[in-house]
Amino acid sequence: MTRFSMFPQSPMFGGLNRKTIAYEWKHGGPVITWAIILVCVAVWLIEVLLGFLSPILQGWFISMGMIAPSAVMRMPWTLVTSMFLHAPNSIMHILFNMIALYSVGPVLERMMGHWRFLGLYMISGFGGSLGLMVWAVVAPNGQGWQGAAYGASGALFGLFAALLVVYRRIGVDIRSMLVWMAINFLLPFVVGGVAWQAHIGGFVVGGALTWLLVAGIPAWHGKSLAWRMRVYGGTMTVLVLALIALCNLANPYSAML
Repeated sequence: MTRFSMFPQSPMFGGLNRKTIAYEWKHGGPVITWAIILVCVAVWLIEVLLGFLSPILQGWFISMGMIAPSAVMRMPWTLVTSMFLHAPNSIMHILFNMIALYSVGPVLERMMGHWRFLGLYMISGFGGSLGLMVWAVVAPNGQGWQGAAYGASGALFGLFAALLVVYRRIGVDIRSMLVWMAINFLLPFVVGGVAWQAHIGGFVVGGALTWLLVAGIPAWHGKSLAWRMRVYGGTMTVLVLALIALCNLANPYSAML
């Protein structure tokens, strides 16, 4: 009988334990990818459970974690927590996102290393929040300030952009990937209720960071990837957060906070 393995190329094991995680970490396994998936699924299950126990408590839990452009400065933790929330009334939201994460996460994690991959994921997620804030500023009638969003999509689109940049750099044919990306960008306009602004923000920020890592300043090409990630990633994080704060200057609800 074939035993199921969470990490398909690792030795067979009876369960997830410290030894297995250490092995996968040392050999470039998708440890961070699976950690993100497990956190997202665990949070989603909590949302579902709260829905059975108390819809009011469920609503409070989600509202405290999702990002709302009008309240982002009052609730800055939502820049992070919103990446790990998903719609509790449907399995499709989290299922689609987690499948997408596992389709690109292991490749990038092996290329970049565990912590640098996590950095790319988080910074791309911040980029998704920036996309929402920019839309709030430019949307007609101030409608962008009235919404809220959650989900891993902003971070995921940053990973998609990263893979495009890397594959383009090494000469891989990316035509089929471009078609798939185009479909994903157009899907929100067909389905509705999807924060396409976060998709664009995550894509731009994740792609820009990856371009800096693989190209960037010529004089720094000889520096290690870890060094470049600290410099470029730190700079990108500060820039994105500063732009979010700058967008908030136009927030018509800031006086109410």
